[in-house]
Amino acid sequence: MRKARHPEQALLFLGTLYSDRQIFAEAGHILKDQFGEIILTSPAVAWDHSSHYKDELGWPILRQFVFFGSVIDTGSLADIKLKTIEIEDSLSAGEKRRINLDPGYITLAKVVLASTKNYSHRIYLGKGIFAEITLIYRAVERTYTPHLFTYTDYQKKDNIDLFMKARNELRRKLGRPAC
Repeated sequence: MRKARHPEQALLFLGTLYSDRQIFAEAGHILKDQFGEIILTSPAVAWDHSSHYKDELGWPILRQFVFFGSVIDTGSLADIKLKTIEIEDSLSAGEKRRINLDPGYITLAKVVLASTKNYSHRIYLGKGIFAEITLIYRAVERTYTPHLFTYTDYQKKDNIDLFMKARNELRRKLGRPAC
């Protein structure tokens, strides 16, 4: 008889989009209180892959990734996404978000994002939340590689290098040597 297995251990991260640096700073304090120590933050870079968020977030839009130090249960991703929606709402001006917080987790094997939107490559987690594998670790290349539907900015070398840095931090936390 087969038994259910425990999920992989993971590091929580957030992909953020915003145009007001003060809102990002304010969100950072809330996120630290909610999810713990921030161990890695990417530089703010211009995000111009779509004008979809322009009316809501303002312009120019900046992208930053934030990684947290605690190892999480991957089964908590739906609850984390719901919490980030609450945080977005608390920082909104009227009906408009001022920051977009997209949670995900990184394991030694993959990078997974949460979403409220369904699509052909997304799996339902429950509570109105879906997940998608965004990057896959390939041992031969010793790096993450994009999946078929991976967002353009997640495919950039600088961001893949950032995720590899976070992966090495996870390896360290799990007591495994970096590679």
